[in-house]
Amino acid sequence: MSSIDLLSIREQFNKNHILLCFNGPISRSLIEEIGKALKNYLQEDNALPSAAMDVFGVYIELTQNIRHYAARMKYSETEGSATVVVARNAEGSYLVLAGNQVELADGQAMCHRINQLTEMDKAELKKAYKTQLRQPRSDDAASGAGLGLLDVARKSSHPMVAKLVDTGSNRGFLSLLAVI
Repeated sequence: MSSIDLLSIREQFNKNHILLCFNGPISRSLIEEIGKALKNYLQEDNALPSAAMDVFGVYIELTQNIRHYAARMKYSETEGSATVVVARNAEGSYLVLAGNQVELADGQAMCHRINQLTEMDKAELKKAYKTQLRQPRSDDAASGAGLGLLDVARKSSHPMVAKLVDTGSNRGFLSLLAVI
């Protein structure tokens, strides 16, 4: 293993106000433990209760989506790994970023869906959320890009951002950003 300059990584984290960072295989229990740590950090940071709940909710939604997607695609632990970052910007907003490997077509569809959501105002997002909430859901329906994503868009103070990088072999790395 080559030498890792941990001090440089730490300095980069501090420069970018990164509060929490995770990279690797993600399980339900790990999502819960990181969630607890995030809640504690937000409490120590004196985050407004509503902002803390929104940051926590967005973190949970994005990480669970990654976990469910990896399971549905039958990815190995390595293929199903997640990268999650929670940071603060200069204006005091929280940034929740989550990324994972996806099939290229799925990533393109998700980017398209995010772009549709960015064109909606708060009232349209609320209406779409209520409409989706009323839709019957079959037991065998694949989850994703539905109610949870609408909820993330509603909680975000800025339009969500999606980025897909083609990594070859019909796969890509999908990154999502929500600002709370």
